Order: sequence, then C-alpha cells, then structure tokens
Amino acid sequence: MLNQDRSEANIVSVCLEIDLLRSFVAIAQAGSLSRAAQRVARTQSALSQQMKRLEEVVDQPLFQRTGRGVVVTNSGERLLGHAQRILRAHDEAIADMSGGGLSGTLRFGCPDDYAAAFLPPLLRDFAVMHPQAQVEVICEPTPRLQAQLARHALDLALISVPEGVDESHVIRREPLVWIGSPGLETVLANRDAPLPLALSDPDTLDHMAACEALTRAGRAYRLAYASSNLAGLTALARSGQAVAVMTQTAVPADLRIVTGDTLPLLPSVGITVKFDRARPNHLSMAFAEHIRQTLAAV
Repeated sequence: MLNQDRSEANIVSVCLEIDLLRSFVAIAQAGSLSRAAQRVARTQSALSQQMKRLEEVVDQPLFQRTGRGVVVTNSGERLLGHAQRILRAHDEAIADMSGGGLSGTLRFGCPDDYAAAFLPPLLRDFAVMHPQAQVEVICEPTPRLQAQLARHALDLALISVPEGVDESHVIRREPLVWIGSPGLETVLANRDAPLPLALSDPDTLDHMAACEALTRAGRAYRLAYASSNLAGLTALARSGQAVAVMTQTAVPADLRIVTGDTLPLLPSVGITVKFDRARPNHLSMAFAEHIRQTLAAV
C-alpha cells in the first residue's frame, strides 16, 4: 500500500510546463536547436537546458543527436502528440478567455505560385481579424507540403489536386498555361528542335501535365531547367531560352501566355485546403474558412 501511495505521489508531482512543451515541439519540428532557437526567440543553450529539464520530468530521453541535427526518440514521438494537443487547447483557452480573437501560431504551407497570387490579402486580412495570431508560411511544391502535413510539421496547406480528385473540397480551379517571353516565337516555330522547358519538380502536376501534353501531341522537348523555385522558372522564361508552366493567376505581367494553337492545351488544377489531422484546432479552421472566402472573391 505504501509503494502504491508513493507511485501516485510521483505521478501527481509530474508537471508538463507549457513553456517546455512549446520549446520541445519547436525542436522536434525544426530538427535542430539552432533553427528552433530562431523560431522561439531563445538561445540554443536555453533550449538545451529546457530539454534537459523536460527529460528529467518524463524520466525518458526525448532526442537523439545526429550529424545533421536532432531527431526525436520513440518516447519523444509519443510525447510530441500529447504536447501538440496540450498547446492547441492552451492557446484556444487563452484566446477565448481574453476575448481578443484567436491567438497562437499557425504553420501554413503554400506553393510558390499560390503565394504570389493569394498570400498578401490572405495574411493582411487575417491579421486584422486576429491580431494575436501568428502565421508561419512555408513555400514548397504540393508533394513536399503533403509530406510535411503527414509528419505534422504543418497545420494546414493550400495544395493542388488533379481534375476529378476531391472535387467536393475544391475551392477553385486554375488552368495551367504555357508562358514565355514576348520574343519566344522563334523557339516555338522551330518544330525540328526539342522544345526547351523550365519546369518544377518531376512529381508536381504542372511538370507531369506539360510532359504528357507534349508527348500526346508528338512534340519533342528537353528539360532546360528544373526547380521548385518559382523565381528561377520565371527568370528562365524571361530570358527567352525556355517555356515554363504555371497557373494562370500567377503569370507575371511581363510574360505572355502561349495559346493553344501553338502548344497543346493543358488541364486545370483544383486548389484545396488540407489539414494535418482529422480534427483541426479552431485557429486552423478559422484560417481555412478565411482562405475559402478570399479565394472565392479573387
């Protein structure tokens, strides 16, 4: 009976402090103390001391050092899920009781072309409605964003889906278009030479759609430049050395859309919001609804 009382006393004495959990989650997501220190505005030494305290509280190792940073242990993976739920509930409770709107930090993923077209009004108007909420933005192609959602490194993301997929959740459709510099006619007219392309990563919808359309049309092509960076793709298109593919909304004013009578038509892509979990928190839900309303009006 005495041993049982001691065991219960030990359980009661364990306290998972919010500050420690927030730092723990930041390190787990960032994969290194240096990147996490920038996110939570603390020194690496302070974070290291916090994690030492947290490991003493749970009496288990939470991180394992690697050559490239740190990774969570099995115990750390178990704690990570609990920590995220605790922090979400804590932030929602503070926001609700303070009456100042939603608060907390939201990790939002968005492809480069959607960021260029939609992000300024999205962030500006949401900040007005919820001044205590912070939105961290990560720009990556859709496949990379989906991978980050799967490991809970993002709360939600704006992603592309092909025609016929998840239609009930598609917010809007955007046609994919060929783009190039105004002086591109010489390149397009020379059908004997492979068409030089500037495309995103091979597993992205725009890359696959371009290659499939040209193959069906019997038009030879070569990959002149491949990058997930929109700035690099548009720079090569501006040089007149290649044709790029992007959503029509994101086409810069100084580049022209190549019409379907010169190159084969491309399909449209659906834009939708995807969460990292089946039951998102209030902040994620509010930002997702804001996205739907904003994109419907643009």
